Amino acid sequence: MNRAGDVTPADVFELLADEYARRILVAADRRPMTAKALSDACDASLATVYRRASMLEEHGLLEERRTIGSDGTHRRKFETVLEELHVDLSEGELTVSVDTRDELADNFTSLWDELRGSR
Repeated sequence: MNRAGDVTPADVFELLADEYARRILVAADRRPMTAKALSDACDASLATVYRRASMLEEHGLLEERRTIGSDGTHRRKFETVLEELHVDLSEGELTVSVDTRDELADNFTSLWDELRGSR
């Protein structure tokens, strides 16, 4: 499988055709969630959540964040970073581009810096 910057349409379509992958993306978009919370929210086994989360991470659509609870326990939480997915058909070729929240924030920051510099 490819990283987000090297995603093929077939990879993305195959991944998003999976109902559990879509459920995980939607649930983890509401708030960062542990695998157990995703398992409950998506009505999926922990093994299924971990497999799909791994595939979503490989494609740059989901990120794992490690946190430390007030009791000192380490927790892994998953958060959707997919902001937009674009599918283009042009001149007989299908392309897919993925925008993540970090990329959009970076783009806004660059634009803002350019605007402030042109004064």
